[in-house]
Amino acid sequence: MVISKKRKFLQYFLLCLVGAFFLFPFLWLLDTSLKNDAQIFKFPPDWIPNPVMFSNYKDALHAIPFLHYTGNTVKIVFFAVLGNLISAPMIGYAFAKLHWRGRNKVFILVLATMMLPFQVTMIPLYSMYVKLGWINTIAPLVVPDFFGKAFFIFLMRQFFLTIPEEMSQAARIDGASEFRIYWNICLPLAKPAVVSVGLFAFIWSWTDFLGPLIFLTQSDKWTISIGLSQFTTSHGLDWKLLMAGATMFMLPMIILFFIMQKTFIQGINTSGLKE
Repeated sequence: MVISKKRKFLQYFLLCLVGAFFLFPFLWLLDTSLKNDAQIFKFPPDWIPNPVMFSNYKDALHAIPFLHYTGNTVKIVFFAVLGNLISAPMIGYAFAKLHWRGRNKVFILVLATMMLPFQVTMIPLYSMYVKLGWINTIAPLVVPDFFGKAFFIFLMRQFFLTIPEEMSQAARIDGASEFRIYWNICLPLAKPAVVSVGLFAFIWSWTDFLGPLIFLTQSDKWTISIGLSQFTTSHGLDWKLLMAGATMFMLPMIILFFIMQKTFIQGINTSGLKE
């Protein structure tokens, strides 16, 4: 009993230590966003800002078109998340529950695309989008999501494999169509995995920098991830405004994760348990 308590204490201590290690950069970010220039570069640093510069957040909103960039980002994120929530479950269901010739080979091919970094396909994609007339529009950033991303397809397939086949067979005997089986039986059971897909899609689209940088050529179409780079001046970085802007940039992801964390963790734990 004593050994068990010591082991549990050690486990929690290590978890707290690792948690503090990952939390420290965010606390430093928040701390810096509330300081003036003199406090930021002071050594040794003051951990508690004095005075607390809440005005940095107001200045950051007006130093760049922050709200306009945020609006552009929200529009892109909305369609990106919508596209992935429509495509990934349907494709994952087809790979998990439908039996068709070459299914496993096609699935391996889909997974193989995950090994290609965006930098490899960047130039061919740009050339294709130029011919389509999509440059400086949100189309290159959202249309591919409606055709499915390999990781999300894999995640949904693995979850659908955990659903007993007998449920689908019983529905087929009762005369249900394949789409009805997917929509009324399998998809509601896959809610944790769907939430995981939505959260991942939100985070990836919200934080995407390279895609908007390449495909959005006019500043009025920029996203907030690109807009933060405008805090760079001819004299260097305006650290206090950059940190204030970065804090506001991170808040939606943090809030969304804390709201959906239970379902998100359930989806991650359940997916991938069955080969």
